[in-house]
Amino acid sequence: MSETLPRRARSPAEMGALSGKMFVPAEISASIAAYRPRPTDVVISPYGKCGTTWLQQIFHTLRTGGDMDFDDISRVVPWIETATLLGIDLEAPQRAEPRGFKSHLAYDAIPPGAKAICSLRDPKDALVSFYRFMEGWFFEPGAVSIDQFGEGWVSRPMLGSYWGHLLSWWKVRHDPAVLLLSYEQMVAEPEASIRRVAAFCDIPLDDALLATTLERSSIGYMLAHKDVFSDPMMRRASEVRCNLPPGSDSAKVRRGGVGGHADELSPELSAALDVKWRELVTPVTGFADYAALEAALRAGA
Repeated sequence: MSETLPRRARSPAEMGALSGKMFVPAEISASIAAYRPRPTDVVISPYGKCGTTWLQQIFHTLRTGGDMDFDDISRVVPWIETATLLGIDLEAPQRAEPRGFKSHLAYDAIPPGAKAICSLRDPKDALVSFYRFMEGWFFEPGAVSIDQFGEGWVSRPMLGSYWGHLLSWWKVRHDPAVLLLSYEQMVAEPEASIRRVAAFCDIPLDDALLATTLERSSIGYMLAHKDVFSDPMMRRASEVRCNLPPGSDSAKVRRGGVGGHADELSPELSAALDVKWRELVTPVTGFADYAALEAALRAGA
Protein backbone atom coordinates (compact mmCIF):
# COMPACT_ATOMS: atom_id res chain seq x y z
CA MET A 1 0.00 0.00 0.00
CA SER A 2 1.49 3.31 -1.08
CA GLU A 3 -0.88 5.71 0.71
CA THR A 4 0.61 7.69 3.56
CA LEU A 5 -2.70 8.11 5.34
CA PRO A 6 -3.52 5.19 7.67
CA ARG A 7 -5.89 2.67 6.12
CA ARG A 8 -7.12 -0.87 6.56
CA ALA A 9 -7.08 -3.54 3.89
CA ARG A 10 -9.87 -3.55 1.33
CA SER A 11 -9.16 -6.90 -0.28
CA PRO A 12 -7.77 -10.32 0.70
CA ALA A 13 -4.53 -9.47 -1.13
CA GLU A 14 -4.07 -6.27 0.85
CA MET A 15 -4.88 -8.13 4.04
CA GLY A 16 -2.18 -10.70 3.22
CA ALA A 17 0.33 -7.92 2.62
CA LEU A 18 -0.43 -6.37 6.00
CA SER A 19 -0.09 -9.74 7.70
CA GLY A 20 3.33 -10.15 6.08
CA LYS A 21 4.45 -6.83 7.51
CA MET A 22 3.14 -7.67 10.96
CA PHE A 23 4.42 -11.23 11.30
CA VAL A 24 8.00 -11.54 10.04
CA PRO A 25 9.27 -15.15 10.02
CA ALA A 26 12.78 -14.21 11.18
CA GLU A 27 11.35 -12.32 14.16
CA ILE A 28 9.04 -15.18 15.06
CA SER A 29 11.92 -17.68 14.88
CA ALA A 30 14.09 -15.44 17.07
CA SER A 31 11.29 -15.15 19.61
CA ILE A 32 10.77 -18.91 19.81
CA ALA A 33 14.52 -19.45 20.13
CA ALA A 34 14.63 -17.00 23.03
CA TYR A 35 12.22 -19.09 25.11
CA ARG A 36 13.94 -21.33 27.68
CA PRO A 37 11.37 -23.88 28.92
CA ARG A 38 11.23 -25.02 32.52
CA PRO A 39 9.40 -28.20 33.59
CA THR A 40 6.94 -26.14 35.64
CA ASP A 41 6.15 -23.66 32.84
CA VAL A 42 2.70 -23.70 31.28
CA VAL A 43 2.40 -22.83 27.59
CA ILE A 44 -1.18 -22.08 26.52
CA SER A 45 -1.31 -22.79 22.79
CA PRO A 46 -4.72 -23.12 21.12
CA TYR A 47 -5.19 -22.15 17.48
CA GLY A 48 -6.28 -18.54 17.05
CA LYS A 49 -9.80 -17.82 18.31
CA CYS A 50 -10.12 -21.18 20.05
CA GLY A 51 -9.99 -20.03 23.68
CA THR A 52 -6.46 -18.67 24.18
CA THR A 53 -7.32 -15.43 25.96
CA TRP A 54 -9.88 -17.21 28.13
CA LEU A 55 -7.29 -19.76 29.22
CA GLN A 56 -4.72 -17.03 29.86
CA GLN A 57 -7.18 -15.34 32.22
CA ILE A 58 -8.11 -18.59 33.98
CA PHE A 59 -4.45 -19.47 34.46
CA HIS A 60 -3.35 -16.02 35.65
CA THR A 61 -6.29 -15.75 38.07
CA LEU A 62 -5.49 -19.17 39.54
CA ARG A 63 -1.81 -18.48 40.08
CA THR A 64 -2.27 -14.97 41.51
CA GLY A 65 -5.59 -15.24 43.33
CA GLY A 66 -7.22 -12.70 41.02
CA ASP A 67 -4.62 -10.14 39.88
CA MET A 68 -6.04 -7.63 37.38
CA ASP A 69 -3.30 -5.00 37.61
CA PHE A 70 -2.22 -5.18 33.99
CA ASP A 71 -2.92 -3.33 30.76
CA ASP A 72 -2.74 -6.41 28.53
CA ILE A 73 -3.18 -10.06 29.51
CA SER A 74 -0.26 -10.86 27.20
CA ARG A 75 2.02 -8.66 29.28
CA VAL A 76 1.60 -10.98 32.27
CA VAL A 77 1.22 -14.20 30.22
CA PRO A 78 3.55 -13.30 27.31
CA TRP A 79 3.00 -14.37 23.71
CA ILE A 80 6.13 -16.30 22.75
CA GLU A 81 6.05 -15.69 18.99
CA THR A 82 5.74 -11.89 19.30
CA ALA A 83 8.43 -11.30 21.93
CA THR A 84 10.86 -9.75 19.42
CA LEU A 85 8.17 -7.57 17.84
CA LEU A 86 6.96 -6.26 21.20
CA GLY A 87 10.33 -6.06 22.96
CA ILE A 88 9.26 -8.60 25.60
CA ASP A 89 11.94 -10.44 27.60
CA LEU A 90 10.58 -13.97 27.94
CA GLU A 91 13.01 -14.66 30.79
CA ALA A 92 11.92 -11.66 32.86
CA PRO A 93 10.40 -12.53 36.25
CA GLN A 94 6.66 -13.09 36.20
CA ARG A 95 4.14 -12.10 38.84
CA ALA A 96 3.63 -15.59 40.22
CA GLU A 97 4.55 -19.20 39.75
CA PRO A 98 4.25 -21.19 37.65
CA ARG A 99 5.44 -19.14 34.71
CA GLY A 100 2.90 -18.95 31.92
CA PHE A 101 3.12 -18.18 28.22
CA LYS A 102 0.75 -17.76 25.29
CA SER A 103 1.36 -19.33 21.90
CA HIS A 104 -0.48 -20.38 18.77
CA LEU A 105 2.13 -22.94 17.79
CA ALA A 106 1.49 -26.54 16.88
CA TYR A 107 2.74 -28.98 19.49
CA ASP A 108 5.84 -29.92 17.47
CA ALA A 109 6.93 -26.27 17.10
CA ILE A 110 7.07 -25.43 20.81
CA PRO A 111 10.52 -25.81 22.40
CA PRO A 112 10.23 -28.99 24.49
CA GLY A 113 10.41 -29.15 28.26
CA ALA A 114 7.31 -27.31 29.51
CA LYS A 115 3.73 -28.29 30.25
CA ALA A 116 1.18 -27.28 27.63
CA ILE A 117 -2.54 -26.57 27.49
CA CYS A 118 -4.53 -26.50 24.25
CA SER A 119 -8.24 -26.05 23.69
CA LEU A 120 -9.81 -27.23 20.44
CA ARG A 121 -12.83 -25.54 18.87
CA ASP A 122 -15.25 -26.24 16.03
CA PRO A 123 -13.46 -24.90 12.92
CA LYS A 124 -16.62 -23.18 11.73
CA ASP A 125 -17.01 -21.17 14.94
CA ALA A 126 -13.27 -20.47 15.00
CA LEU A 127 -13.38 -19.10 11.45
CA VAL A 128 -16.30 -16.80 12.21
CA SER A 129 -14.58 -15.54 15.36
CA PHE A 130 -11.33 -14.94 13.46
CA TYR A 131 -13.21 -12.99 10.77
CA ARG A 132 -14.95 -10.77 13.32
CA PHE A 133 -11.64 -10.23 15.12
CA MET A 134 -9.88 -9.01 11.96
CA GLU A 135 -12.82 -6.92 10.73
CA GLY A 136 -12.38 -3.32 11.77
CA TRP A 137 -8.74 -3.90 12.67
CA PHE A 138 -6.84 -5.27 9.68
CA PHE A 139 -9.55 -4.90 7.05
CA GLU A 140 -12.26 -2.31 6.53
CA PRO A 141 -15.70 -3.52 7.66
CA GLY A 142 -17.65 -4.75 4.64
CA ALA A 143 -14.62 -4.76 2.33
CA VAL A 144 -13.86 -8.48 2.62
CA SER A 145 -16.73 -10.96 2.77
CA ILE A 146 -16.66 -13.89 5.14
CA ASP A 147 -16.59 -16.21 2.11
CA GLN A 148 -13.49 -14.44 0.74
CA PHE A 149 -11.87 -14.59 4.16
CA GLY A 150 -12.86 -18.23 4.55
CA GLU A 151 -11.33 -19.26 1.23
CA GLY A 152 -7.87 -18.32 2.48
CA TRP A 153 -8.49 -19.85 5.90
CA VAL A 154 -9.63 -23.17 4.44
CA SER A 155 -6.86 -23.50 1.85
CA ARG A 156 -3.92 -22.58 4.08
CA PRO A 157 -1.01 -25.07 3.87
CA MET A 158 -0.95 -27.63 6.68
CA LEU A 159 1.96 -25.87 8.40
CA GLY A 160 0.35 -23.03 10.33
CA SER A 161 -3.21 -24.09 9.52
CA TYR A 162 -6.08 -24.99 11.82
CA TRP A 163 -5.91 -28.56 10.51
CA GLY A 164 -2.21 -29.06 11.14
CA HIS A 165 -2.48 -27.47 14.58
CA LEU A 166 -5.39 -29.71 15.63
CA LEU A 167 -3.70 -32.90 14.46
CA SER A 168 -0.42 -32.04 16.19
CA TRP A 169 -2.19 -31.71 19.54
CA TRP A 170 -4.57 -34.62 19.06
CA LYS A 171 -1.71 -37.08 18.74
CA VAL A 172 -0.30 -36.08 22.18
CA ARG A 173 -3.63 -35.88 24.04
CA HIS A 174 -2.55 -38.66 26.43
CA ASP A 175 0.84 -37.11 27.23
CA PRO A 176 0.85 -36.29 30.97
CA ALA A 177 2.55 -32.97 30.19
CA VAL A 178 -0.34 -31.96 27.89
CA LEU A 179 -3.87 -30.90 28.83
CA LEU A 180 -6.19 -31.02 25.82
CA LEU A 181 -9.59 -29.39 26.32
CA SER A 182 -12.44 -28.35 24.09
CA TYR A 183 -13.86 -24.85 23.95
CA GLU A 184 -17.34 -26.36 23.94
CA GLN A 185 -16.75 -28.25 27.19
CA MET A 186 -15.28 -25.14 28.79
CA VAL A 187 -18.50 -23.30 27.95
CA ALA A 188 -20.69 -26.14 29.21
CA GLU A 189 -18.65 -27.01 32.32
CA PRO A 190 -16.64 -23.97 33.48
CA GLU A 191 -16.12 -25.19 37.05
CA ALA A 192 -14.88 -28.61 35.97
CA SER A 193 -12.58 -26.98 33.40
CA ILE A 194 -11.06 -24.65 35.99
CA ARG A 195 -10.49 -27.59 38.31
CA ARG A 196 -8.69 -29.46 35.53
CA VAL A 197 -6.47 -26.48 34.73
CA ALA A 198 -5.60 -25.93 38.39
CA ALA A 199 -4.75 -29.60 38.95
CA PHE A 200 -2.67 -29.75 35.77
CA CYS A 201 -0.70 -26.64 36.79
CA ASP A 202 -0.24 -27.90 40.39
CA ILE A 203 -2.04 -24.86 41.77
CA PRO A 204 -3.92 -25.55 45.05
CA LEU A 205 -7.60 -24.74 44.61
CA ASP A 206 -9.99 -23.92 47.43
CA ASP A 207 -13.57 -22.71 47.27
CA ALA A 208 -12.60 -19.03 47.43
CA LEU A 209 -10.11 -19.27 44.57
CA LEU A 210 -12.58 -21.30 42.52
CA ALA A 211 -15.26 -18.64 43.02
CA THR A 212 -12.85 -15.85 42.08
CA THR A 213 -11.71 -17.68 38.97
CA LEU A 214 -15.26 -18.46 37.88
CA GLU A 215 -16.15 -14.78 38.26
CA ARG A 216 -13.06 -13.30 36.59
CA SER A 217 -13.04 -15.69 33.66
CA SER A 218 -16.77 -15.27 32.99
CA ILE A 219 -17.88 -13.65 29.73
CA GLY A 220 -19.55 -10.85 31.67
CA TYR A 221 -16.45 -9.98 33.67
CA MET A 222 -14.12 -10.18 30.69
CA LEU A 223 -16.45 -8.01 28.60
CA ALA A 224 -16.52 -5.46 31.40
CA HIS A 225 -12.70 -5.40 31.29
CA LYS A 226 -12.36 -5.99 27.56
CA ASP A 227 -9.61 -3.40 27.01
CA VAL A 228 -7.01 -5.59 28.73
CA PHE A 229 -8.11 -8.59 26.66
CA SER A 230 -8.04 -6.80 23.28
CA ASP A 231 -4.34 -7.11 22.35
CA PRO A 232 -3.50 -3.43 22.99
CA MET A 233 0.25 -4.05 22.60
CA MET A 234 -0.25 -5.75 19.24
CA ARG A 235 -2.75 -3.09 18.16
CA ARG A 236 -0.25 -0.31 18.84
CA ALA A 237 2.46 -2.24 17.01
CA SER A 238 0.16 -2.75 14.02
CA GLU A 239 -0.59 0.96 13.81
CA VAL A 240 3.12 1.68 13.46
CA ARG A 241 4.23 -1.27 11.36
CA CYS A 242 1.20 -1.54 9.07
CA ASN A 243 0.03 2.09 9.10
CA LEU A 244 -3.39 1.09 10.39
CA PRO A 245 -5.79 3.71 11.73
CA PRO A 246 -5.46 4.28 15.48
CA GLY A 247 -8.11 2.99 17.83
CA SER A 248 -9.09 -0.05 15.79
CA ASP A 249 -11.53 -2.59 17.21
CA SER A 250 -9.29 -5.46 18.33
CA ALA A 251 -11.66 -6.78 20.98
CA LYS A 252 -11.07 -10.48 21.64
CA VAL A 253 -13.94 -11.09 24.05
CA ARG A 254 -17.19 -11.47 22.16
CA ARG A 255 -20.42 -13.35 22.71
CA GLY A 256 -19.69 -15.85 19.93
CA GLY A 257 -20.47 -18.91 22.03
CA VAL A 258 -21.01 -22.33 20.48
CA GLY A 259 -22.68 -22.95 17.12
CA GLY A 260 -22.95 -19.31 16.07
CA HIS A 261 -21.47 -20.17 12.68
CA ALA A 262 -24.85 -21.50 11.54
CA ASP A 263 -26.11 -17.93 11.14
CA GLU A 264 -22.93 -16.60 9.52
CA LEU A 265 -21.47 -19.09 7.06
CA SER A 266 -22.82 -19.69 3.58
CA PRO A 267 -23.76 -23.27 2.69
CA GLU A 268 -20.85 -23.30 0.24
CA LEU A 269 -18.24 -22.26 2.80
CA SER A 270 -19.66 -24.63 5.41
CA ALA A 271 -19.47 -27.48 2.89
CA ALA A 272 -15.90 -26.56 1.98
CA LEU A 273 -14.92 -26.84 5.64
CA ASP A 274 -16.60 -30.24 5.84
CA VAL A 275 -14.66 -31.43 2.79
CA LYS A 276 -11.39 -30.19 4.27
CA TRP A 277 -12.10 -32.02 7.53
CA ARG A 278 -12.79 -35.30 5.73
CA GLU A 279 -9.71 -34.84 3.58
CA LEU A 280 -7.22 -34.01 6.33
CA VAL A 281 -8.60 -34.95 9.75
CA THR A 282 -10.74 -38.03 9.23
CA PRO A 283 -7.92 -40.22 7.81
CA VAL A 284 -5.77 -39.50 10.88
CA THR A 285 -8.36 -39.51 13.67
CA GLY A 286 -11.18 -41.64 12.27
CA PHE A 287 -13.77 -38.98 13.09
CA ALA A 288 -16.16 -37.83 10.39
CA ASP A 289 -16.57 -34.34 11.83
CA TYR A 290 -15.59 -32.08 14.72
CA ALA A 291 -18.63 -33.02 16.82
CA ALA A 292 -17.55 -36.67 16.85
CA LEU A 293 -13.97 -35.79 17.77
CA GLU A 294 -15.09 -33.42 20.53
CA ALA A 295 -17.41 -36.04 22.02
CA ALA A 296 -14.55 -38.55 22.05
CA LEU A 297 -12.27 -36.00 23.74
CA ARG A 298 -14.84 -35.45 26.49
CA ALA A 299 -15.10 -39.19 26.95
CA GLY A 300 -11.34 -39.49 27.35
CA ALA A 301 -10.69 -41.31 24.09
